[in-house]
Amino acid sequence: MSRTRSVAGSGQGIHRRSVLAATGAVALSGGVGYALRPSDSQAATAGESTTAVAASSRRAPAAPLAPYTKGTTVASVAAPRGSSGYRRLGDGPGWQRVVRSDLAAPKSGRAGRRTALAAFVQLTDLHIIDAQHPLRLEYLRSADIHAWRPHEALTVQGAIALVERINALRGAPVTGAPLHFAMTTGDNTDNNAKSELDWFLKIMSGGRITPNSGDPRQYEGVQNSGLKQYWQPDAAVRDSDKQAGFPHLDGFLKAAIREVRSPGLNLPWYSTVGNHDTLPMGCYASHGDSYLTELAVGGKKLMNVTAAEAQQLQAQIKKARDPQGVRYHDFLKSHARSMRSVTPDERRAPFTPAEYLQAHLDPAHRGLGPAGHGYSSANLDAGTQYYAFRISDDVIGISLDTTDSGGHYEGSIGTAQLKWLDKTLRDNKDSYAVIFSHHTSKTMTNLRSDPARPGERRHNGQEVLALLGSHPRVLAWVNGHIHKNVITPHSTSGGRSFWEISTASHVDFPQLARVIELADNKDGTISLFTTLVESSAPHRTDFSDLSQTGLAALYRELSLNAPGASTTLGGDPKDRNTELVLKKG
Repeated sequence: MSRTRSVAGSGQGIHRRSVLAATGAVALSGGVGYALRPSDSQAATAGESTTAVAASSRRAPAAPLAPYTKGTTVASVAAPRGSSGYRRLGDGPGWQRVVRSDLAAPKSGRAGRRTALAAFVQLTDLHIIDAQHPLRLEYLRSADIHAWRPHEALTVQGAIALVERINALRGAPVTGAPLHFAMTTGDNTDNNAKSELDWFLKIMSGGRITPNSGDPRQYEGVQNSGLKQYWQPDAAVRDSDKQAGFPHLDGFLKAAIREVRSPGLNLPWYSTVGNHDTLPMGCYASHGDSYLTELAVGGKKLMNVTAAEAQQLQAQIKKARDPQGVRYHDFLKSHARSMRSVTPDERRAPFTPAEYLQAHLDPAHRGLGPAGHGYSSANLDAGTQYYAFRISDDVIGISLDTTDSGGHYEGSIGTAQLKWLDKTLRDNKDSYAVIFSHHTSKTMTNLRSDPARPGERRHNGQEVLALLGSHPRVLAWVNGHIHKNVITPHSTSGGRSFWEISTASHVDFPQLARVIELADNKDGTISLFTTLVESSAPHRTDFSDLSQTGLAALYRELSLNAPGASTTLGGDPKDRNTELVLKKG
């Protein structure tokens, strides 16, 4: 199959050499220790025809491209009303764009010269939650009010509204270029459960979802437990959240588990793995523990412990004193008599890394592709979850696996992956590169041995920064994990530089995703534009509206009011809507 090229715009439009990611046209490698330089004879992603690739590449706009800011935070942002108690949301003013010259001086007239190299969307930390799962740690709320959040039953509806917002964008906010793909940067699921993985894949690729497990007729979890430490939306119980102003909503739980439909992204999408996708509770290397698996699919759920017990378990998690989950296993066994009965469900079983890959490769979850969403059969054969792909003739994307199967929620990478990353960049030295991962450079501090590769050394974020800084054409490292908007400049003594772009989650307020545009200013500099977007749900909520859209709006407002929630996750203006200037490498 020949490699397709076509003109897709000019001037302030897209670069004359076609963007290939929109069709998943070329995969560089499947993370098996080498990177393939695509040749003219190399096939497109499995299932693509030359005709389909060419047809998609010809989808250039008929008129000159123009910036499209409708539905972005440049136009408007959900804003709280009031400063205390339960706060309602309404329409607020947009966030202005900040030009950052930390790494290079912006030159006048660049807006009239620039051409777009690529434009894509980053989604991160969706945390699709099976809110009734027996292994959830809601009971830690007795020691930490933030350990359980009142909006957790609505993650599916909220994520679908985000997909709807992305689908409604008619071009990139600055260059007007078409959006070519979306990338998730991990923690797509919350508790390493098959139910959550199935819901995530249907949200992204399209389908009908019933966000319920256990009893198909009713919700069974902490929100109808009668326990006052959790918001009981349907009950007359005067729980702690209602005392703080949370509403009584008749029918809320019935509506939360009702079938919904996702249109699926109207873009090809790629996937990056996070610690919550790899490890139960996002921190335990407990795969193979038969007791924990039996509890996950079984008929018992722990909902309440003393504050002292919760505090002790939470300390073990935060301080990584129990990465293998041994004490957690014993803790649950010691509370067997305190557990409540729920309906067993095999769909709640944990999934293995191989099952994660197989689910992405399943044709039922293909959507607009590419097949495998970046992953390939080569990943399955090698037991890896990292890969590279070509974004355009001038840009490659590299998705890393920064999770550590040895346990704990912070990350690192092994020597084999570090060498592969170096080789992939060297073999594509004429291309710009965008790196994707779940963990940030500062949160790659976990050097525990991978049980599957016990003799392999692990490498921290500083080592990855050093490697990326040794390659002159790295433009950005895009990640999540910290649930906060932070944009950090990195430079080396040799004058090489790139930006680290960390984006807030879609589970904690303000629930954002980010559009990223790459543009050549034709003056020796490149600009990276970042623009945050909210979901399509209206800012204003209606407590009587329990439709799919109404619940998505409630999801945002409840997250604003979640007790103990941070108020700084939106970041500073310099971390939100930006122009990030770089010298051309």
